[in-house]
Amino acid sequence: MLHPFKTFIRFGIWAIVLGTVGGGAIIALFIADLPDPTRIAERPIAESTKIFDRTGTVVLYEIHGEEKRTVIPFANVPDFVKRATIAAEDANFYSHKGIDLRGIFRALYVDLRTQNISQGGSTITQQLVKNTIVGKERTFARKIKEAILAILLEARISKDEILSLYLNQIPYGSNAYGIEAAAETFFSKSANQLTLAESALLASLPKAPSYYSPYGAHTDELLRRKQSILERMNKLGFIDEEEYATAQKEIHVFSNPKQNILAPHFVMYVREYLARTYDESTIENGGLQIISTLDWELQKKAEEIIHTVAEENERRL
Repeated sequence: MLHPFKTFIRFGIWAIVLGTVGGGAIIALFIADLPDPTRIAERPIAESTKIFDRTGTVVLYEIHGEEKRTVIPFANVPDFVKRATIAAEDANFYSHKGIDLRGIFRALYVDLRTQNISQGGSTITQQLVKNTIVGKERTFARKIKEAILAILLEARISKDEILSLYLNQIPYGSNAYGIEAAAETFFSKSANQLTLAESALLASLPKAPSYYSPYGAHTDELLRRKQSILERMNKLGFIDEEEYATAQKEIHVFSNPKQNILAPHFVMYVREYLARTYDESTIENGGLQIISTLDWELQKKAEEIIHTVAEENERRL
């Protein structure tokens, strides 16, 4: 007859062996379709969403009908952009191995408590994996696979390569993918010309491109988010006090919305409504057909009348 202590030890050993084998099998199942990291920059062709006027014949705006992206070398991305992005999304980017355990446990606790998968806790690497490999479905299986793939990806390519892929791929809103397209779209300049304040503002957008759009109704919240990123950069030692003070005083002048957007303020209202109703992936890739309430012919007449009367009032006054 075995001694109780020996029985306990033997049981513990078998439990560890079975747990290791089972865990290995689960991991193998999750990573069976891991793609070549060199292909992670490839994005699937998406069907654009179109917003029509009330007749269903006039396209007011085509979301991602032309995906604007200019890939630039990592060396051409300003340090301000890199630091602002890290401060906004993943302060421990250069020290973790793909996942932030504290962030994951914090998000998991909230998800379990609310019975809803809503928290992020994702590192930059996980976000890159989510956007290019596993998709954005809110399930625990997806989050587990995302974490495993993030760890394996970091074992295959460098941190700088990951950050470069991230900065060249993430959506900033208004059809702009990547930091170069974002700089051109919102500030009519190349990314290497961005100021610290502009870098922090652009780093504010990927969290919710529709909600924080400079052309939408939440510019005050966009500026507050930019300010919080500047504060975090200062706290992390990414910028000094003088740079921080200068950036706080900068006033932004955004480029006018492109001419291929008809009735831009109304369109951004519709875009914001879609963001409250659907997830970003559905809006960007789902090929939705939106018939709005706006009559484009009447809208043009109204704009012409306002323009004419405004000029007349300016002459009189």
